[in-house]
This record gives sequence, structure tokens and C-alpha cells, in this order.
Amino acid sequence: MQITIELPDDIANQLELQPANFSRRILELIAADNYRQGRIGAAEVRRMLNFSSRWETYEFLKREKAYLPYSEDDLQQDVQAIHKLLATE
Repeated sequence: MQITIELPDDIANQLELQPANFSRRILELIAADNYRQGRIGAAEVRRMLNFSSRWETYEFLKREKAYLPYSEDDLQQDVQAIHKLLATE
């Protein structure tokens, strides 16, 4: 899929945007945002951005502060599951 974005030339010049770099950055922002929202996983981010390893993907996600939401309720459920697992051993 190809998407076109209109940006006034004076703003593009002010931001010192090169077409190739701009396209890549927009793609990175789309990938990070959709990962944050839980719409795609790390494997899809890796494919979208053509990273060579999952470690490169994780490094990118960390740099973008793209963390999956993890609430206190999620933590409590995980703690309960661990306690239950340890009690059965």
C-alpha cells in the first residue's frame, strides 16, 4: 500500500526532511503506535520495518517508548497465577 502525505514545502525545509527519511519515520511512528495499542505484535513491527532480528525490534520499541499497557490488575492476575502454580508443585 502506498500513502501520500501533503506537507507544505516551507515546513518540510524547516524540518530538514528528506523524502526517504520522512517516509521511514512515518512508518516507524505507525508501527510504534499500533504496537502500543495492541493492534500488532512485535513480529509485525519487525516485518513492517524490515528488522533483521527480534532484538533490533525490541530496541526500536524501547527507543520509541512503545510499551504494551500493563495495569495493576494485570500484575495482580499474574501474581495470583504464580501463587496458584507454585501451590500445585
